Amino acid sequence: MDGDDVRVAAASSRAALEPMTGRDWTAAAGDLQLSVAEVVAHVGETLLRYATDLAAGPAAVPTMELRVRPSAPPAALLATVVTAADVLAAVLDAAPPGARGFHPAGTADTSGFAAMACDELLVHTDDAARGLGLVFEPDVRLAGHTLRRLFPWAPTDGRSWPALRWANGRAPLGERPRLSEWYWHCAPIEEWDGTAPGFLGR
Repeated sequence: MDGDDVRVAAASSRAALEPMTGRDWTAAAGDLQLSVAEVVAHVGETLLRYATDLAAGPAAVPTMELRVRPSAPPAALLATVVTAADVLAAVLDAAPPGARGFHPAGTADTSGFAAMACDELLVHTDDAARGLGLVFEPDVRLAGHTLRRLFPWAPTDGRSWPALRWANGRAPLGERPRLSEWYWHCAPIEEWDGTAPGFLGR
């Protein structure tokens, strides 16, 4: 995955949420304990953090506080997310081969950062959309690529978007219960040991 995927994810988020900027963004985002505005602000902060972490390399950068004000108007929050996605995409595009950056879930490569950004954009846009009474359905190809890159243990015998929501602990998937914990494999996919997380077997 790469910068173009991040741009596509940001465009889909904008297309879904832009018509809703006149709504009440203090409403709860899905069943999260965050408002729609807080979730959208979180996405903007996260994308900027990913750009910084990839640029900085494997060492963490604990000195920076990247903040997006959730009190800003909805249209401004959405514009911030799209801008942050463009910044991250530019950093991804410019990164040299083999570049790695710090993340608590593992030292991610460029495809890992791109996939995490797409996951943040797609899943949190869905959270926000549910808070605004919308149904969000992202690009099937993008959801599938994100699922396979970050959750290589996830089922692939059905639709990718429900599986991605399940992998992020948002909903059950058929007979599979909703997950109460989850994590990403954001290091290079070749470093995955081929096993599923232990909590899936409990």
